[in-house]
Amino acid sequence: MGARCSKFSLCWFHSHLKPSVLESSDLENGGKSDRNAFPSFTEFSFEQLRAATSGFSSDNIVSEHGEKAPNVVYKGKLDNDRWIAVKRFNRLAWPDSRQFLEEARTVGSLRSERLANLIGCCCEAEERLLVAEFMPHETLAKHLFHWESQPMKWAMRLRVALYLAQALEYCGSKGRALYHDLNAYRILFDKDGNPRLSCFGLMKNSRDGKSYSTNLAFTPPEYLRTGRVTPESVVYSFGTLLLDLLSGKHIPPSHALDLIRGKNFLMLMDSALEGHFSKDDGTELVRLASRCLQYEARERPNAKSLVTALMSLQKETEVPSYVLMGIREETASSTLPLSLTPFGEACLRMDLTAIHEILEKIGYKDDEGIANELSFQMWTNQMQETLNSKKHGDAAFRAKDFATAIDCYTQFIDGGTMVSPTVYARRCLSYLMSDMPQEALGDAMQAQVVSPDWSTASYLQAACLFSLGMETDAQETLKDGTNLEAKRNKN
Repeated sequence: MGARCSKFSLCWFHSHLKPSVLESSDLENGGKSDRNAFPSFTEFSFEQLRAATSGFSSDNIVSEHGEKAPNVVYKGKLDNDRWIAVKRFNRLAWPDSRQFLEEARTVGSLRSERLANLIGCCCEAEERLLVAEFMPHETLAKHLFHWESQPMKWAMRLRVALYLAQALEYCGSKGRALYHDLNAYRILFDKDGNPRLSCFGLMKNSRDGKSYSTNLAFTPPEYLRTGRVTPESVVYSFGTLLLDLLSGKHIPPSHALDLIRGKNFLMLMDSALEGHFSKDDGTELVRLASRCLQYEARERPNAKSLVTALMSLQKETEVPSYVLMGIREETASSTLPLSLTPFGEACLRMDLTAIHEILEKIGYKDDEGIANELSFQMWTNQMQETLNSKKHGDAAFRAKDFATAIDCYTQFIDGGTMVSPTVYARRCLSYLMSDMPQEALGDAMQAQVVSPDWSTASYLQAACLFSLGMETDAQETLKDGTNLEAKRNKN
């Protein structure tokens, strides 16, 4: 996040601001003023996409999903220097090539400034790939749940809600009202900091079109009964996103509705927003969310009425999104995800042996004050038994006797005379090696509590999350570790 821009020209105002207050009917084809700004839909060859992604290199992975939606999204660069996002499906996801092409061409015919538009596909042999515009500024989940320098401003949250409603209204007007698993990871930010809805969710991502991979606590009630997504189901999911924007957390709708019915809606509000929004605006957005979350699908509003309601709530409409987001203008068009370090690569591959070697090499040099504290304890002969536990744990860790390492490190930690993030890190990996990922995650998080700026703790959390099948959260945490390590190396 960088410096804020203090002024912009009247020319910029007319060319960039106008779409932020347009009715969504004016956003068809990306806005009437730049109808030709988007590339036409293209059927790429597999070799073109292989070259664009450097052979589908793990360095270029943007996101990865688990068993329910087995596919990977890569960033890539075409010969014309256009950055793209390439979604490569599991071989079994689309057995019918004609159905895949028909779906891709239909979604690829949509063009809006509110979408990360689908600009191509590839269907060769058993390969099924989709190509979309690349969005360089992360997901809504990143900016709401994993922010670093500043929480998302109230005006920007209102803008996200409006733009998303406009995207849904546009898609509905084009006969694509169904959107699968709408959540904060599906909303991306473009080079100007404007939020866009990923087009990938418009594709059926299973053989029969039945798909909802989110946690059951956030699933529309009718989906649990019928197993199918309806336009009203999408509005329910929009309601859960309004809760995300209000609270800065992913709160189960049932819990939120209990607070709303008890007139405790202020308990929903993100504490970082205190003093930055009016009670009336907060009340109105909570009311809109509760309407979207009605149990009976027919009682929920449609996308058009959502747009109307949200238009009247907009704040700071003259301020461009990149300013509200704290994105430096000069980097708005060029920011790309960081390349992973060797530690990050090992976590991404879940190469526990490589992680073990790295932790061994690090030793205790990253423990703040631990060496001096240990020397002092040894010098005074106090708590010798506790120190011996750590010594035996280190020997077992080196010998890859992870069960013994867990026992010894636990004795050291329970001794309570000193706190060592490295001991937590080593016990974390020992738990991972012993197929105990939940316990491992607890240790990785504890290491970060002790040493908040320690990239190793973030990397280990990512490895634990990958092991637990939480790929999207793991990717976000992996980026956090990469940023922390880059910041440390710069100092």
